[in-house]
Amino acid sequence: MRTLVKNIKSLLQVEETPRLKVCGADMAHIGHIENAYLIVEDDHIAAYGSMKELSEQRFDKEVDATGRMVLPSFCDSHTHLVYAGSREIEYIDKIRGLSYDEIAKRGGGILNSAKRVQEASEQQLYDDAMARLEQIIGFGTGAVEIKSGYGMTPEAELKMLRVIRRLRESSPLTIRATLLGAHGIPMEYRGCQEKFVDLVIDKMIPQAADEGLADFIDVFCDAGFFTVEDTDRMLDAGARYGLRPKIHANEMACSGGIQCAVRHDALSCDHLEYTGDEEIKCLLGSNTMPTVLPGAAFFLNMQHAPVRKMMEAGLPVAMASDYNPGSSPSGNMQLVLSFACVNYRMLPEEAINATTINSGYAMGVSDMLGSIAVGKKANFYLTTPIPTYEYLPYAYGENKVYKTFLNGKEV
Repeated sequence: MRTLVKNIKSLLQVEETPRLKVCGADMAHIGHIENAYLIVEDDHIAAYGSMKELSEQRFDKEVDATGRMVLPSFCDSHTHLVYAGSREIEYIDKIRGLSYDEIAKRGGGILNSAKRVQEASEQQLYDDAMARLEQIIGFGTGAVEIKSGYGMTPEAELKMLRVIRRLRESSPLTIRATLLGAHGIPMEYRGCQEKFVDLVIDKMIPQAADEGLADFIDVFCDAGFFTVEDTDRMLDAGARYGLRPKIHANEMACSGGIQCAVRHDALSCDHLEYTGDEEIKCLLGSNTMPTVLPGAAFFLNMQHAPVRKMMEAGLPVAMASDYNPGSSPSGNMQLVLSFACVNYRMLPEEAINATTINSGYAMGVSDMLGSIAVGKKANFYLTTPIPTYEYLPYAYGENKVYKTFLNGKEV
């Protein structure tokens, strides 16, 4: 199947030599071609260029993109979109002044979602999550990482991971699965959380690995959750089963989570509201992608990670949605693009790099996704008619996606 997308107003994020990530000052630049074409063969990008260079060829399908731009689909490298029910009552609690930590300590937050997931059937979880996947495709997402973490028992965590496997088999999205057994501390383990850590190590990790259900392992390494020592133990156990870390770190405090992530060669460390000079220095030269979750900081009214300082130091930065029912009930990566510019003072080019190539790196897929390059998977979207690409973050209330192609096919 050969498809031609022609008369593209601007083809954005093109790379002649694909990169796995974009760092520092380079994040302020994206490749683009005006009045362009894009050729797709089966599921991959075969060629692109200026319309004036397009030779006479035969195609199975032609798409006229006059007045529209084409960008690579977003890669959303941090979500919790398999869950049961919403948590709008806790939203009101936050408005009334309760903190995230206070809600968690009285059995809300993650524990609330865990109870609902434990009671839900696998089919219910699958149906609800599939509806969310269809929604984020409509917003321009082409790849998504999905965590467990609302099970908090071996049985419920495995149930969530099996749902993610079913989603991976049935959705056109590129999906990666993460075991987040250590997302919170169940009430019955308060005061003896080392026993829960033992449960994660002795039960959850081996069973998930034996069934091939997870690509990565995650731990919530932060104040009020799991210590660095706890995290070391669980990441070491995951490594024995071939699970590379992606961890929650420094959302609540300078917890040592960033240093822990780098020490374990984590693919990413995520949240990072509390990141100082020491943490930035630690990340420099590492393989760990600093990943910021603007939706959660917005929804919880938290301080913002020092993204500008990170980039000025030469670091790459990724951005993801943190789609979950408690602290970021949205998987709209267009909104993340806008938050990146408004709240973190990123240029549109920097925000595009953060939500495509770099977020692709943070879920281990930037070798095949995140930019327009020959040989990469044909995941891209056509915009509605827009004047400039700067309009993408500017018009934060609009859906600028007109058509989405995943694996070379319109969806």
